[in-house]
Amino acid sequence: MQLSKAPEIERFLKSPDPSIRVALIHGRDRSGVGERAERLCRTVTPDLNDPFNVSLLTDSDVEVDDGRLEDALSALSMMGGRRLVRLRLGGERVPQEKALAALVKAHADGQFNPDAVWVIEAGNLGRDSALRRAAEAQAGAVGIVCYEDETGDVARMTREALQADNVGLTREALEHFVSRLPRERGLMRQELERLILYIGPGSGRQIDETELEAHLGVEPQASFQDAAQQAFGGKAGACQAALGRAFAEGEAAVAAVRAAGQHLGRLRRISAAIADGQGAREAARAAGVFWKQEAEILRQVKVWSSRDLKEVTEAVTLAEIRTKTTGLPDRLIAERLFLEVAGRARRLGL
Repeated sequence: MQLSKAPEIERFLKSPDPSIRVALIHGRDRSGVGERAERLCRTVTPDLNDPFNVSLLTDSDVEVDDGRLEDALSALSMMGGRRLVRLRLGGERVPQEKALAALVKAHADGQFNPDAVWVIEAGNLGRDSALRRAAEAQAGAVGIVCYEDETGDVARMTREALQADNVGLTREALEHFVSRLPRERGLMRQELERLILYIGPGSGRQIDETELEAHLGVEPQASFQDAAQQAFGGKAGACQAALGRAFAEGEAAVAAVRAAGQHLGRLRRISAAIADGQGAREAARAAGVFWKQEAEILRQVKVWSSRDLKEVTEAVTLAEIRTKTTGLPDRLIAERLFLEVAGRARRLGL
């Protein structure tokens, strides 16, 4: 079974099907994967550090292949109740993937301890992944795909977090804040905590857009987002200035590349929505575009074709790989990507 839509994932995490013995949770946002995995694990046992009922394994345990995983899946609970086996796969590559896929099938069929729940956390797995195919094909297993949070989901999470601490934002301030938030769950939570501390937990205060701007200032992540918008708008000088501000704060080059990817994804979503018949302004708002940036984003959407955006997608993916693996100066890789995008935008007429 595969779950990929937010509502069905939420329903499963709140009340998991007791017949499910294996849950594979994977996606590019590792903090989002970890958050959902922890929620699921707590439905099995409230104490995730219980040495009698919980086994925690990692990549290295799988690579050694000494039977430790099979032993953990076969062990019985010493205190009664269901056992929990957690496997965290932290690298880009899944070690012993075919062997893991075979174990998923065996445990889903009840060949080990049928009362053990096996939760696997992994990175972004393609449809050709043997591990993913095994989890999605078995009746006793589920594959949960963690995609980037939609704007509506981010706004809902923000409102809930603010309400829990009895603080708030005006409608305009909320739209602005959500448009500036990174889409990685861990970073998103950090920014929410910073905002709540700024407003004053339990104070009952609600701040407007002007006061929010005083809090946001010139954050590095916001500078990267600004650089991406300037690059796709063909403004190389403004793009370089925004990159320089963020790099001066010590921000990593890979974050710049990801900001370019986020802006690119936003343009593609808006273009697709318009092609499906949605109004341009409605499509922009659904994609999380702040109203002050709406005119510029829609100007870019009119010019960037799907073919051009696809080619830039390949360039962004390659740049992210290079910043992580080649050992070349990562800032130069990021700057070159942004300037190439700005140059292409200029050639397109922006």
